[in-house]
Amino acid sequence: MHDIKAIRDDQAAWVAALSRRPAYRTEAAAVAADLLAKDKALRDLLTELQAKQARRNEASKAIGKAKAQKDEAQAQALMAEVAHLKDEIQAGEDEERKLQAALKNALAALPNLPLPEEQVPYGEDEEHNVPVEARAFKNPNKLPAEAVNQPKEHFELGEALGMMDFERAAKVSGARFVYLTRSLARMERALAAFMLDLHTDHFGYTEVVPPLMGRDDAFFGTGQLPKFEEDLFQTQTREDFMRLVAEAGRLQQVSGSDVPIPISIDPSQFRRWLIPTAEVPLTNYVREEILDEAQLPFRVTAHTPCFRAEAGAAGKDTRGMIRMHQFSKVELVSITTPEQSAAEHERMTDCAQEVLKRLGLTHRVVTLCTGDMGFSAQKTYDIEVWLPGQNRFREISSCSNCGDFQARRMNARYRPKDAKATRYVHTLNGSGLAVGRTLVAILENYQNADGSITVPEVLRPYMGGLQRIEAK
Repeated sequence: MHDIKAIRDDQAAWVAALSRRPAYRTEAAAVAADLLAKDKALRDLLTELQAKQARRNEASKAIGKAKAQKDEAQAQALMAEVAHLKDEIQAGEDEERKLQAALKNALAALPNLPLPEEQVPYGEDEEHNVPVEARAFKNPNKLPAEAVNQPKEHFELGEALGMMDFERAAKVSGARFVYLTRSLARMERALAAFMLDLHTDHFGYTEVVPPLMGRDDAFFGTGQLPKFEEDLFQTQTREDFMRLVAEAGRLQQVSGSDVPIPISIDPSQFRRWLIPTAEVPLTNYVREEILDEAQLPFRVTAHTPCFRAEAGAAGKDTRGMIRMHQFSKVELVSITTPEQSAAEHERMTDCAQEVLKRLGLTHRVVTLCTGDMGFSAQKTYDIEVWLPGQNRFREISSCSNCGDFQARRMNARYRPKDAKATRYVHTLNGSGLAVGRTLVAILENYQNADGSITVPEVLRPYMGGLQRIEAK
C-alpha cells in the first residue's frame, strides 16, 4: 500500500519509481495526478466539514443565549440553521466515506515501487533478469544423471517407477493434481522434514503450523486481493452464513413485525480463501500489532499445502508436477526493521540456497527485473535449479523484500528503542523450498540409466536409510 503523503510530498520521485514498472512506464504521471486529485477532493471536503461542524457548535451555543434573552425569532433561526447544517454534515460524511474508499481502492491496486536501478534492473519480462554470478552453485561431484545419455523428465521417471499417477488424480480432482505413492510419497515427506530441520535448527527460524484458509483482510494485507482473486480458490462457510440468517430471524422476532427485516449480507463475512502460500498466514501473524524493536527480526517457517488456480497458466507445463493446483512448500517469513531488511533479504536467500547445496543440486540465482517482479515486492531473487530432463533452469524459490508495502496494508508496526512514535515494519518472504519442485529436481538429477533414482545422502536418514528408489 502506498503512502499518499509521500506522493504529495515528492510527486516526481514517486512517478519516476512507478514508471520503472513496465505496465506503468507511460501511465505513472497520470496515475499520480489522479491520486492527488482524489486526495485533494477528500482534504477539501474535510476542511469544509470541519468548518460546518464548528459553525454548528457555535450556533448550538447561541440558541441557549437567544432563549435566555427571550429572542425567540433568533432562536428559531439558529435552530433551523443547525438542522440544515446537520443534514449537510451527514451528506458530507457520506461523501467522505465514498472519497476515502475511492482513494484507498486506487492506492491498493498499485504494485510496490522497485528499488533503484543499481539494485533492481529495468526489464519487460524474464528475459531481462540478471544472473548473480557470485551465488551460482554447481555440484563439484559427478551426479548420476550426467552418466545418462538422454536424461528423462521427472514424470517419465515417476510413472515408470509406478509411484506417480496423474491419471487417477485427474479422475478424482481434475487436471494438475497427482498421486505420489511409496518411496516418492516418503521422499516428499522427507524433504519437508529436512528443510524444516535445517531452517529451525541451523538458521533459527521458529516453526509454525498456520491456518490454511484466511479472510479477505488477510489476503488484502499480503497483496493477493483484490488484484489476484482469479488465481485463488475460495470456500464459503455455512456456519457463518447460517449465523447471519439466524440474526435476521432474531431481529424480526424482537420487532414483533410480520414484515421480514431486510439485512445486508456481506459475502466476505462467511467467505474463506485457501492459501496460495504460507506467506499469507505467516506474514499476517503480526497484523494490527505493535512490536518492540527487541523482537525483530522475527523469523518463522512453515510447511503447508498450497492451492493456486493457475488462471494465467493455460497450456503451460501441462505435464508433470511443475505447475500444480495443489503443491507442498516450506515458507520463510521475516519481519524486520527498515535498517535490517536488505541484509535479511541476503540471509534469507542464503538459507534457501543452503537446502539445494546440501542436496547437491546445481542452481543459479537471478535478480528479477521490474517486469517480472511480483506485485508486493521491491526486490526479488529467484533461485533456479538445473533440470537435465528439460535441459534448462527452472524456478524453485523466490525470495522477496517487500519493504513496508505489506505492513501498511496490515497496519503492522514496531516501536523503536527509546522512541515514542511507531514505524511500519518491513516484511520478507521466500520459498525454502517448493517441496514438489525439489522432488522433481532430485528425480531428474539423480536418475540412473536403469530408471532408478539415487537418494541424496543427506536425505537417507529421513528415508529410513534407503539409498536407491527402484520399481517393484
